[in-house]
Amino acid sequence: MRFAEPLGLLLLAFPLARAWFLWRRRREPPAHLGFSSLALLADAPVTARARWQPVLPWLVPLGLALLIVALARPQQARHVEDIRIKSRNLVLVLDISSSMGAGDFKPNRLEVARRALADLAHRRDGDLLGLVIFAGRAFLQAPLTPDADLVEAILGRADIGQLPDGTAIGTALSLALAQVKDLPPAASAIVLVTDGANNTGKPSPFVAAEAARALGVRIHTIGLSSADTTTHDRSFIWRWGGREADRLTSADEAVLRRIAGRTGGRYFRATDPEALVRIMAAIDPLERVDVRIGETRDWGELFPFFVAPALLLLGAELLLGVGRLRTVP
Repeated sequence: MRFAEPLGLLLLAFPLARAWFLWRRRREPPAHLGFSSLALLADAPVTARARWQPVLPWLVPLGLALLIVALARPQQARHVEDIRIKSRNLVLVLDISSSMGAGDFKPNRLEVARRALADLAHRRDGDLLGLVIFAGRAFLQAPLTPDADLVEAILGRADIGQLPDGTAIGTALSLALAQVKDLPPAASAIVLVTDGANNTGKPSPFVAAEAARALGVRIHTIGLSSADTTTHDRSFIWRWGGREADRLTSADEAVLRRIAGRTGGRYFRATDPEALVRIMAAIDPLERVDVRIGETRDWGELFPFFVAPALLLLGAELLLGVGRLRTVP
């Protein structure tokens, strides 16, 4: 049971004060007149009027108390129904650092990742989707929106060089968390795609993972790197300072695995474009389970059950006070 207007219960102070006054009055010695001895009437039976007379003063405070409770609108739940949703709040986090231009994935890692994420977004009809890109810094490309076509279009324009180079995984995850922190955590998740280890930015990936764990938001991590990262793409080597493609090490994988594990998500390793497609297909059903986010109740009013006896008590006091139980001052 609940009260729709609980502040109304403060008015109970008045009938309680009246009841306290009656109780104190009973303890005070009554004023009296002297009569001759009534000892001869000691064995006379007590009449109903005499028995009920002390009850009469208490009918008014009790009736008023019931009326005040009725004014507070007591309610009882008649029907309880779970609120469940199938839609999700998904934030896609994409690495656009220079190493994502490596040609071990054809045409390169970034293009393959963009296609896979766009395909995932296309299948998430009814979900809220967001996009964060990162390199040495992180940037919110698309806040949460139900427009999957818009997210796909923005994904297609994400490219290397839009941000200073580096891999700020922790910063990107923190920015993604900011988009879902006020939403139902069981219906929120982050999908991170990267090919390297965190080497810049704050907070650290582990701090971001702990924040996600505290909020109840899952992070699925995907590491991109083929077994053989040697590239013969001379334009890539020339463009990014003569470096061969970076390889995802076991230490890098341990970081991504720990991020996912601490938040209840999963870690995946994609060694070729086909594997990445399979990973996205595996993530899709993980975020399609019905989630209970609350309940709705149909509340029934109970005030008539308090008003009726209150009126009976007040009416009885009025009628009896001028009738059978009347007293002479």
